[in-house]
Amino acid sequence: MFKAIVLKRDGEQFDAAVQTVSDDELARQTPGTDVLLEVEYSTVNYKDALALLNRSPIVRRWPMVAGIDCAGRVAQSQDPRWHIGDRAVLNGWGAGEQHWGGLAQKARVRGDWLVPLPSGFSTRQTMAIGTAGYTAALALAALQRFGVQPDQGDVLVTGASGGVGSIAIALLAARGFRPVASTGKPAEADYLKRLGAREVIDRKELSAPGKPLQSERWAAAIDSAGSHTLANACAQTKRGGAVAACGLAQGMDFPATVAPFILRGVGLLGIDSVQAPQARRLAAWQILSESLDPALLEAMVREVPLAGAFDAARDILEGRNVGRVVVDVNR
Repeated sequence: MFKAIVLKRDGEQFDAAVQTVSDDELARQTPGTDVLLEVEYSTVNYKDALALLNRSPIVRRWPMVAGIDCAGRVAQSQDPRWHIGDRAVLNGWGAGEQHWGGLAQKARVRGDWLVPLPSGFSTRQTMAIGTAGYTAALALAALQRFGVQPDQGDVLVTGASGGVGSIAIALLAARGFRPVASTGKPAEADYLKRLGAREVIDRKELSAPGKPLQSERWAAAIDSAGSHTLANACAQTKRGGAVAACGLAQGMDFPATVAPFILRGVGLLGIDSVQAPQARRLAAWQILSESLDPALLEAMVREVPLAGAFDAARDILEGRNVGRVVVDVNR
């Protein structure tokens, strides 16, 4: 028996609570899995918050154990790549959406969904990073593949005080870029500058409808907002620059024109953290291992018990959260 956050729906009735689940039920609900993890830590990302509070149709089958991330110790394995005692990290692959996820003391997964615990990190630190930070690293890697270099100018980071934004700023600064933080929380300017932001701007500069093509400001951008913010980031990106789109905090719409792409050669790079191939996952974690200062990471983190995930989710969706939330599933 173990504890997990279980989401249930009966018609229009939704229920989410910490419940006791049997190992037999876990096995029954997770066919085709070959590794059992004893989970040590999980986290609350934006997508988790939507699922926990039933704010968006994230969950595709019921009942569901929430949590798109987890990290822990291999307790059983039928996959020859994984042995009892190995520590591993799960990000995405439908966990918490189509497959029972990681806000639980145990998780059954497929071995090919896992990556080894990255060098230099504990399981707690990997969940302090979570899918949010891993997504930030995927976005940075995509910009670098596109050819963006530190000497080309400012790199815009939207949603800067959130999980993706905070880690994106720290990574960009560590790798020699000049990040500019866009945030709706001006009181967090000192926090963002400690992470490495060279400048902090009000998100209102980007969140309203703008012209299809605007003055060139950014060598590149990492955007977790979508909607008008993404459209304006593209319209303000310099010739030959790129925008990595990885979120929809403002909205799923993209009210833009083709002008930045056909007149300035701007690249719009979609970042898929859920189904990213293993090679890109490993490369992203390598960037994090090389460039994320553990002391800076700790400055972004607050830790909560398993039941505290619900309040953390409310903070995230109501704009009160700064940085990252780690969930100790064993308390």
